Amino acid sequence: MSEEGWKDFVRAEGVDDWVVLHGGPTAVFRAGSLVASARLASAIAEVPGLEGTRAALTVTSAHVSVRLTRELWFIEDAHIAVARAISSVAREHGAEADRSLVQEVQVAISAKPDAIDLPFWRTVLGYDGMADDNAIDPLAHGSTVWMQDLDTAKPLRHGMHIDVSVARDHAVARVEAALAAGGTIADQSTNHWTLADRSGNKVCVTAWPDGFPDPTNPQG
Repeated sequence: MSEEGWKDFVRAEGVDDWVVLHGGPTAVFRAGSLVASARLASAIAEVPGLEGTRAALTVTSAHVSVRLTRELWFIEDAHIAVARAISSVAREHGAEADRSLVQEVQVAISAKPDAIDLPFWRTVLGYDGMADDNAIDPLAHGSTVWMQDLDTAKPLRHGMHIDVSVARDHAVARVEAALAAGGTIADQSTNHWTLADRSGNKVCVTAWPDGFPDPTNPQG
C-alpha cells in the first residue's frame, strides 16, 4: 500500500465525475427512476476490470453510486481506466454525474495505542477488516469505522467523532451550511474543518485526499 495510487488517480485526466474519498474513488450518477438506476447499474457491472474487485454499487430510485474500492490505499492504476469506462457507460444511459452527492461518513474511535480495541468493534458491528486500523460494512451500507491512535501526551476528551469526506468543490458549501445550522468551527486548515455542535460534539469535514494537490497550488 502506498500513496501513489490515490495521487495518480487525483491527477489523472478524464475522471472529473469521480471524487477520491477515504474509501476510494466514488461517483454518483443521477438516473431518474428505479428502473433506470437498475439498468445503469447492470451496465456498469459489465465494465471490464470491475468484476472480482471489492467495488460497491448502490441503487436508489434517483441515482446509482459507484465506489471502486473500499479502501483508499488500495487504489491502482487500473482503476483510472475503469472509472473512465464507467463514466462513458453512464453518459450512454443519459445519466449525469453529480459530485455534490458524493460523500463518505466515517466513525473515528480514538484510543491510546495500547487500548485500541478493533476486534471488538468488528465483531459487535458484524463488520469485516480491510486494513489494520479499520472495519467496513460487508454490505457497503454502513459507515466505516476507523481506529485513530491518540497522542499519549494528550488527554482523552472525546473518544469518538464523525468524519465526513466530500468533494473539494463542495466542502466549503457543506461547512457553510453546517455553520448556518448552528455549528461552530473548532479548528481548520486547508481542506479540513473540525466543527462542533452546541454541546461540543465534534465532526470533521474534509476534502482530503480529493483536494490533493491543492487546486490553488500547482506545485502542491
